[in-house]
Amino acid sequence: MIEHSAVVMTDGVRLHVETSGPVDAAATVILLHGWCQDRRTWEHQVSALAGLGRKAPRVVAFDIRGHGRSDATDIGSATLDRLGDDLAEVIARYAPEGPLVLAGHSMGGMAVMEYAHRRPEEFATRVAGLLLVSTTAEGHAHTRYGLPPQVATLLRAGETLGAGLLARSGAWRPHRAVLPVLRPALRWLLFGDECAETAMLTTMRGFGRAPLNSIGGFRAAVGAQQRLDTLAAIGPVPSVVLVGDRDRLTPRACAESIAGALPDAELTVLAGAGHMLPLERPEAVADALTGIVRRVLRDVKRARKNEVRRMSAATRCRRAA
Repeated sequence: MIEHSAVVMTDGVRLHVETSGPVDAAATVILLHGWCQDRRTWEHQVSALAGLGRKAPRVVAFDIRGHGRSDATDIGSATLDRLGDDLAEVIARYAPEGPLVLAGHSMGGMAVMEYAHRRPEEFATRVAGLLLVSTTAEGHAHTRYGLPPQVATLLRAGETLGAGLLARSGAWRPHRAVLPVLRPALRWLLFGDECAETAMLTTMRGFGRAPLNSIGGFRAAVGAQQRLDTLAAIGPVPSVVLVGDRDRLTPRACAESIAGALPDAELTVLAGAGHMLPLERPEAVADALTGIVRRVLRDVKRARKNEVRRMSAATRCRRAA
């Protein structure tokens, strides 16, 4: 059963949180969606995790500040720093103990990296698996929108200027009225060769719920982040990196640099796919996520057996003494 709740961050912003799975599960999966989307991006993967039966993890999916049903955020808090801190607060509230699997799509993946950067000891202690989907650790260094370099440079300049204006436009959503007009542009920008109608509708609904100051406010932080060094310092955490070869926002080069930096990463490039992999290729993303969860559960089981053996040996030693 899916439960809905809210948690208030230290700066007063309320986040909408969706939890499911057994409360006493051996591991917790936390799902972070992308820019201008919401937790529903992960609906197929939540169902797949529930299908693991007795091995099902606890699942926490939340709307990032300024998105979905969470509170709007001011321009000063529309940063990846703040998203990393929000993730830490969600973990403290909903998964204070036990191993974690963190899955981030697009900006959600960048928030995971920021959490690792800002709280390296906590990350090393708690995080047992990573899934990074259609994301980057190098800002917009590789983003060309599938266009020639000169055209891409001009488009980025216009986008950056427009984002600055939107960031100061307040928490309203006038673009909802013109979503049908924007649909072809979103289809081209976010999807690859194929796009199911349900995937397009979920994407458009997420975009329609994002207020103008969130659409524009996070642009500067997303474009500037550099976290390859953070990834290289993480250690041998089982990780999967997914990217579509038609991704116009975070192309293959972004995923390759992430996989190259992570010590224990598997890179998968999905042919013909674009940026919205959790919706566009739900089975592939679900398989990757459930595979990580199974690996983490095996590690947990092995660690528990080793602890039992250690305690038994210690008991025998005390009795012999």
